[in-house]
Amino acid sequence: MITDHKPRKFLTYRAIIVDDEEPGRIMLRYALSAQKNWTILGEFSNVAAAREFINSHEVDVIFLDIQMPRENGISLARSLSILDNPPLIIFVTAYNAHAIEAFEVHALDYLLKPVNLARFTQALSRADEILKQRRGYAKVLSSYVNSEDLARDNSSSGSNYLQQIVARSVGEMECIPIAEVLWMSSASNYVELHLTKRVVLHRMTLSALEKLINPQDFIRVHRTVLVRIDQFQHLRVVGDGMYTLTLVCGVEVAVSERHIERVRALFAA
Repeated sequence: MITDHKPRKFLTYRAIIVDDEEPGRIMLRYALSAQKNWTILGEFSNVAAAREFINSHEVDVIFLDIQMPRENGISLARSLSILDNPPLIIFVTAYNAHAIEAFEVHALDYLLKPVNLARFTQALSRADEILKQRRGYAKVLSSYVNSEDLARDNSSSGSNYLQQIVARSVGEMECIPIAEVLWMSSASNYVELHLTKRVVLHRMTLSALEKLINPQDFIRVHRTVLVRIDQFQHLRVVGDGMYTLTLVCGVEVAVSERHIERVRALFAA
């Protein structure tokens, strides 16, 4: 398998398309052909042929369909995730909204079928950004495929919750275990992840993230705040319909009247 990605004098991204449906390959081919600095090295209708090609060629980006016969796209992603410098994967998917959020929380990109041209252009821009800060991507990809394995193993028990979040910092990506997050706050289209000694910004809304985490671990105490339940320490009234929750870490957060009864119930439990 290829692990050596040497810098090239002229930045041209080498891509392959993996989709069992010919119309999907044609659409991506025409869309990519119109882009500067992008070269299509090959098109494949199945994972086995794509894997054989990747074994002998350097590939920067794979446009990868997920639902394919015999071997699906996640299987190829899993085999690539063990590389030190795996190709960037842009998933081409008809998955539902919950799965799309899973891509986003792992800092991976996707194109929803049928592919929208504006969204395609946005994906290329994001690919350029990620390829320029490749550090950490291997761990990100591994994290995603591991989460897919966990989702499959736990599908019958309903315990498929997010275990970590991938946040981008300058020049790299970082996996933040959910277990290390004490509380979360909304910052427009971002979430501030409050850890013991620092705050990490993640590009996702608080409402979207809330759907992916275990409600037995975190609850909403305010429109803009989610708190880990084991951080609850002291609740006090600060005004008419106004409350403050003191956390074990020493931080005080506002509790809205809408959520106060649930917070009180947890103290009484």
